[in-house]
Amino acid sequence: MPIKKRVIALFILLLSLIGLFFMQSNMIDLFQEFSGFIGLGVIGAIFANATGAGGGVIFVPVFNQFQLSTSEIIATSFAIQCFGMVAGSIAWRDQYLNAQGEGGVQASIWSVLPALLVITVPFSLLGIWTVQYSPLIEWVTQAEDTIHWLFGVFSILLALAILGSLSKLKSPISAQSVSQFDRIALAVIAYLGGMITAWLSVGVGELVAVYLILRNFSVTLSIACAVMLTAFSVWAGLVYYILINPIIVYPIAAFAGIGAVIGGTIAKHLVLKFSPYQVKVFFAVWVLLMGIANMPGFSL
Repeated sequence: MPIKKRVIALFILLLSLIGLFFMQSNMIDLFQEFSGFIGLGVIGAIFANATGAGGGVIFVPVFNQFQLSTSEIIATSFAIQCFGMVAGSIAWRDQYLNAQGEGGVQASIWSVLPALLVITVPFSLLGIWTVQYSPLIEWVTQAEDTIHWLFGVFSILLALAILGSLSKLKSPISAQSVSQFDRIALAVIAYLGGMITAWLSVGVGELVAVYLILRNFSVTLSIACAVMLTAFSVWAGLVYYILINPIIVYPIAAFAGIGAVIGGTIAKHLVLKFSPYQVKVFFAVWVLLMGIANMPGFSL
């Protein structure tokens, strides 16, 4: 994406968040109370866009400490990620275009990105909508502790899966095409991941990224795919929390969203400074700690 278009896209994201802030009453009081969430948004988006994990890995445990209801946590996390993951997607798209321009091995590795998104995005959206527009959504919303158990267990299992895949990071990158097996597996994973995302605001990107790494796709390609997939997914899921169940905590979403745009923009550059092994080890340990911390009965 040309620099001018990228700047315009990011400016629109920030402008929409600033406009959301000015739509609120008592702006000075809101700024004093919620401006700290800008930093949370930066941190969450950096983690999300540098590892492929949705920002919910950061936001859900923190919002839990602020005693938000289950539905408010999920809805607000969706809203924040809409901005951070789009900013990250713009940055990773630049990486894709640069690789295509270089040609050679890098072009071959990154050429499968559009195909991966064509497979995973529709099934992820279908999974999210299956939960949101059916009684399945009540599994979480009617039991306040359910989300924390689910999030804790999911995070712990995800961390263990990532740690278990670390040996793959030392293997040569062999997958530069999407097989029929991959297409079927990714469709199933994206659908189930979309359902998990509807319940937890996190899930589909991580699952797809771990699968791709296990199949010896490039780690940076896997992260890029996960980020872009999550961006599409959270925007699709946000519609439910605007039209059907409008419970987004907008002051938090506005301030954290500003931070998320900043974090999402710089995350790719941080990833490229570290080895894939270092990124995944750090991410896995962090997710494991967050999973444990978010279990009911555990207090930070």
